[in-house]
Amino acid sequence: MVERKFCEVCHERHECQKVYEQLGKSEGPSVVFKVVLAFLLPLVVFIVSLAAFEWILAGAIEAEGLRTGVSLLLAFSVTAALTLIIRVINRQFRKNR
Repeated sequence: MVERKFCEVCHERHECQKVYEQLGKSEGPSVVFKVVLAFLLPLVVFIVSLAAFEWILAGAIEAEGLRTGVSLLLAFSVTAALTLIIRVINRQFRKNR
């Protein structure tokens, strides 16, 4: 609501509308795959690996706090490795274009 009031008194509001209209009509490649790869995949991998390491370490480590800490560390490591692998593949893919 505040933005609408701001736009009503702005002397350049028609130019903004033109810019947003042109952006809306622009044709370009879909970024859905890149967004999923960049944001959703690491989050899902972290959650799944955290749950998996908690389950795997349940019989090996009795102390719950230590088990959670080790599971977090391992899940962070797996997620960081995945992110690094994705970056390397992405660089190779861009080089070959």
